[in-house]
Amino acid sequence: MKAKVIRENCIGCGACQAIAPSIFEIDDEGLSKVIMEEVSESDAEDFNDALESCPTGAIVEKKD
Repeated sequence: MKAKVIRENCIGCGACQAIAPSIFEIDDEGLSKVIMEEVSESDAEDFNDALESCPTGAIVEKKD
């Protein structure tokens, strides 16, 4: 699976980074960005937790 942040929806609350720091970080603009686009199996649970915890729905699974 691939991670994506819809930046227009992101409010920079940092929940995703707190839950899945190997996948997300907060950038210089104060918004979330993906640092591991291809989510490994070992990080899949953290990705799903971050996706479900995002208050604005900015985290999605990227569809090709």
